Amino acid sequence: MKPALLLAALLLSTPALADWKPVEKIDTYAVSGQTAEQLYLSIGEKGPLIGTAGNARRVIAHTFFKLTWQRDYQPQGNACVLKTARPKLIITYTLPKPAGKLEPALQARWDRFAAGLIAHEKVHGAGIVDMVDKIVAFSTGLTVENDPGCKKVRAELTAYLDQLSRAQRQGSRDFDTKEFGHDGNMLKLIAAFLDGD
Repeated sequence: MKPALLLAALLLSTPALADWKPVEKIDTYAVSGQTAEQLYLSIGEKGPLIGTAGNARRVIAHTFFKLTWQRDYQPQGNACVLKTARPKLIITYTLPKPAGKLEPALQARWDRFAAGLIAHEKVHGAGIVDMVDKIVAFSTGLTVENDPGCKKVRAELTAYLDQLSRAQRQGSRDFDTKEFGHDGNMLKLIAAFLDGD
């Protein structure tokens, strides 16, 4: 077989880890005001709520995701093999948007502020995509012996998913702590918006 044909055959027979793409959406919530301070106060009143009912708080912006899977479990002899795992990932970024027209100087300040917000949220999105890539890599071809009913392989996968999910959430919290901490990018972004720098 020619090298190019051999490579093509290998590529076709090897599960592709990057053959999926997330769907990214932007939702907005309306804020009102004709000064930076008024707009920021409106964000505080109308921003997305996160946390549990008794511990909910408003945030400026938020990244949410919905992840579902198509998995092909195949018994092979006494073992079970997870042949393929195809994710469907929808990432939704929720961001503020002025309800009315802003005067040009304020609009320019808002545009810089909004660009910084989406850049921050996209880091959260990249962390989610990285987690899903790791799940695909771990899942594809996962084999468990003495599992003709494909129950043990599911339990092993679930344990790994739980571990990855906890790591992703912690990474997201750590990133926010740094961004909103002393001299963090988000604090600078908010100060620049409010002060007009």
